[in-house]
Amino acid sequence: MSEPRAPLSHLPCEDDDILVYGWIVDGGGRRTGQAASELGLPSNRVSAALERLGNLGLIRAVGPGSDEVMAVDPDAVSTMLTTPLRDSIRRQTEQLEQIHGTIDRLRDRFLRRRPGDQDSTVELVPTLEEVRAALNRASAECREEVVSSQPGGNARIPEAMEEALGRDHALLSRGVRMRTLYHHTARFNGPSQAYVAAATVLGAEYRTSYELFGRLIIFDRSLAFLPEKTGSWGAVAIREPTIVSYLYDIFEQSWVRATPFSDAAQDGLERVAKEIHHTIVDLLAAGLKDESIARRLGMSLRTARRHIADIMDSLGAESRFQAGVLAAKSQLTGRPPGSGTENQ
Repeated sequence: MSEPRAPLSHLPCEDDDILVYGWIVDGGGRRTGQAASELGLPSNRVSAALERLGNLGLIRAVGPGSDEVMAVDPDAVSTMLTTPLRDSIRRQTEQLEQIHGTIDRLRDRFLRRRPGDQDSTVELVPTLEEVRAALNRASAECREEVVSSQPGGNARIPEAMEEALGRDHALLSRGVRMRTLYHHTARFNGPSQAYVAAATVLGAEYRTSYELFGRLIIFDRSLAFLPEKTGSWGAVAIREPTIVSYLYDIFEQSWVRATPFSDAAQDGLERVAKEIHHTIVDLLAAGLKDESIARRLGMSLRTARRHIADIMDSLGAESRFQAGVLAAKSQLTGRPPGSGTENQ
C-alpha cells in the first residue's frame, strides 16, 4: 500500500471510505483487523474501503510487511490525482479548438458557393440536422427581428420547450424583437403556457389564431424558412427579397387579426371550446375533410373528429353536409342560409 496505483477517473466518496480514513487518522497506526469491530462494519466493506484508499495513495503501510497503516495528507496526493485529468482536459480542449477551426474554414467555403452552382436565393436544406444548423446560424446572425408561424400547439414537448427558451433568451438579450403565432389549441397545452409565460417575461410576443397559413420563420425580413413540401424534416431557405417581403406581409396580416396569447382556463374553457366549435362548423359548411380541419386548427385528427361528432349530435345532423346546412340556418356560421354552401 506504499505506492498508489494509476489514479482513478474520479475520487471515491463512499461513506465507508471516509469512515475508515477517519478511523485511521484518529488512531494513527492501527492494525487493519481492528477496524471492522471498532467501526461496526462488515470486514468485506472495510477491506474494500482500505483497497480504494490505498489505490489512491491516501493510506500507506507503517513498514514493510506491516498490517498497520497510516493516513496520508490528501493535499500531498492531490497533484498526482488531478494532473492526468488536467492533461486530458488540455488535450481535449486542443482537439476541440482544432475541430472548431476546421469547421470554420469549411463553413466559409460552404457559404461561398461558386456562381452558377445553384440559385443562392432559394436553397433546399434537406435534413433535420442541417435545418437546425441553418436556424442556429440565422439566430446567431439575427440583429433586429424574428417572426414565426408555428401551427399545432397541442403536442409541445417540455424538453424541446426548454431548449427553445435558451435560444430565444440569446436573441432577446441582444434586443431582437420576437413575435410568434400559434394555433388557439396551444392555450390548452401546459408546456406551451409555461414556455410562453417565461419567454414573455424576456420580451417575446405571442398571439394565437384558429387558422394559420402554415409554418414559417423569417429573420430580419431577409431570410425565410419554409417546410419542404414532401413532409420530410427538411426546409427551404429563401433570400429573394420580393418573396421574403411577401411572406412577411402574410405574417403581418395574420398577426393583426390574432389574439394575444392566454391560457384557456383564464379565458374560460366553455367560451374557448364554443369558439373552436364555431370555427369547425364554418369549415364543415365549406366542405373540408376531417384531416384538413384538424390540420388547419392545429389539433390531432382524433380530437377534430370528436369535436365534429359533438357538433353533429348537437345539431341532430346525420351527415357532414346536413350539419353545415343546419348550422347555416341556425346562423352559427355567421352566413345566411343558401349563401354558397349548396355548391360545395
